[in-house]
Amino acid sequence: MDFGHSDRLTGGNRLASGSLVPVALKILVAGGFGVGKTTLVGSVSELPPLQTEEVLTDASIGTDDLAGVETKSKTTVVMDFGRITITDDVVLYLFGTPGQDRFWFLWDELALGALGAIVMADTRRLADCFPSVDYFERRGTPFLVAVNCFNGEQRHTPDKVRAALDLDPDVPVVLCDARDRQSGKQVVVTLVEHVKASAGRRPKIPSIMTWRS
Repeated sequence: MDFGHSDRLTGGNRLASGSLVPVALKILVAGGFGVGKTTLVGSVSELPPLQTEEVLTDASIGTDDLAGVETKSKTTVVMDFGRITITDDVVLYLFGTPGQDRFWFLWDELALGALGAIVMADTRRLADCFPSVDYFERRGTPFLVAVNCFNGEQRHTPDKVRAALDLDPDVPVVLCDARDRQSGKQVVVTLVEHVKASAGRRPKIPSIMTWRS
């Protein structure tokens, strides 16, 4: 499947039959182990998401750090995949990346054709999102940081998170609840707005109110 780039954010193409072919836009959801990537993709996807989770076994002891996520029993080993229809001619596809460093070899393939990225962060383990931030900065991929407020707790303000991660001033930092659909939708819309602003364009952006349920 071909994915649209940042210069094709609105308007689909038509086949000879007159059928509309929507523009497919690709967004990555990245971050550390157990930060809520699978949960976010699942909460905003209009269809049951494709998940490639496997049960954590004793083989992961000493490899996967469960500090702060002791109750986690599964982990993504390839990707999560979800779909969001914004309008009749714009469809977003979300690809959740695996969090452990032993699966990072998959990232280059997943990042091909990506419009932008959401970096999930847990302020209890903020250092875990540094590799994702560094990766997208090196690639020049527009991204934002979404702080997942576990159990509704806001431990730090967006400004403190920005300072701790040494982010550029134009990189959005937003608070969210990965379990909540409306919260997740707002994160995605904020990313699309950021991508358009980064491209120096100001076209009309589908809002949460016009986003097809």
